[in-house]
Amino acid sequence: MDLQLKGKRAVVTGASRGIGLSIVRALVAEGVEVVGGARNPGEELREATAHTYAVDLSTAEGPARLVEHAVETLGGLDILVNNVGGRTVSANGFLDLDDEGWRKGFELNFFSAVRSIRAALPSLLESRGAIVNIGSVNGRLAAPRLAEYGAAKAALTNLTKALSEEFGPKGVRVNTISPGPVLTDTWNSPARAERMGMSVDDLVAAVPKWMSLTTGKIIDPDEVAAIVLLLASDRLPSTTGADWLIDAGMLKSV
Repeated sequence: MDLQLKGKRAVVTGASRGIGLSIVRALVAEGVEVVGGARNPGEELREATAHTYAVDLSTAEGPARLVEHAVETLGGLDILVNNVGGRTVSANGFLDLDDEGWRKGFELNFFSAVRSIRAALPSLLESRGAIVNIGSVNGRLAAPRLAEYGAAKAALTNLTKALSEEFGPKGVRVNTISPGPVLTDTWNSPARAERMGMSVDDLVAAVPKWMSLTTGKIIDPDEVAAIVLLLASDRLPSTTGADWLIDAGMLKSV
């Protein structure tokens, strides 16, 4: 399938590893010019794209700086992928989270996207482009140990729907992708495996059972990237405000 993405211009946040790096590589392979933003871009990201930008996206000014750099470098934007996110605190439940823990969680997982979108919309309106927000299954599946993370991701999904209503009539499509457990350094970290008294291979093999994954397999980041390509393209012009779940069957409710 020709996604007709060649020559498009994109920004990907949290681009240096995991899902973000896979998204950058997939877009570049389709002929997209990509600016990858990350706190520490790293060699893998520099090999994936000619355009990288070092930025702390959890700060108030970071997302706008990244978008402004991309617009200046590429001459405009057609695609914005808000991928940056993750746990910012260690908590076993609600009472372990103070105001600072909640603030850090929302700064990274929600407000980074708000700020990136606000900065990118003038260019995206001009190009009639697309926004893809990377959410999480935890936006739907509440887990006490991940309270601030799940709440921020649920807010991101809600924001996506609101933006699709406001800007869809003006030509900008906005969608969310909500992955379950993805094979990133969350699961294949030697340090984590050592703390758990397991090898990396044994840890990765155990995840599908722990998470009740119907497929029996942890999700490959390239699978998420494949959905990003489709949503960023013009092949699905009627798809906006949607939350695309890719969870290997983790979520059991209808």
